[in-house]
Amino acid sequence: CRSGTAGARYERRLRMSKVSMWVRVPLQPGKRDEAAALLGGVLANVGDEEGTLLYILHDDPNDPDALFFYELYSDAAALKVHSSSDAFKAIGGLLGPLMAGAPTMQMLNPRAGKGF
Repeated sequence: CRSGTAGARYERRLRMSKVSMWVRVPLQPGKRDEAAALLGGVLANVGDEEGTLLYILHDDPNDPDALFFYELYSDAAALKVHSSSDAFKAIGGLLGPLMAGAPTMQMLNPRAGKGF
């Protein structure tokens, strides 16, 4: 257990190093399953990205025309590697016709949690 000043420095270092995002991808009505299948290609490739710690596709039963991602990276450089990968660039062209607008992205600073 860390406490006092040393614990605060440790927590600050963890928060500063890891980067996370919550992304909502709006989709044309009825296209969620088709979009999820296309995104399987990206999911297959993130396994090769060393700094991609979590990359989880979600759906919300109350929002049938959207998909969501939670992403956690070891640092900002790992996020840059992911977002500049050939697989990431290719999926944009494939997914575009199924989308109902631009994705909304929320950058987050992880603080603490199980598996963190």
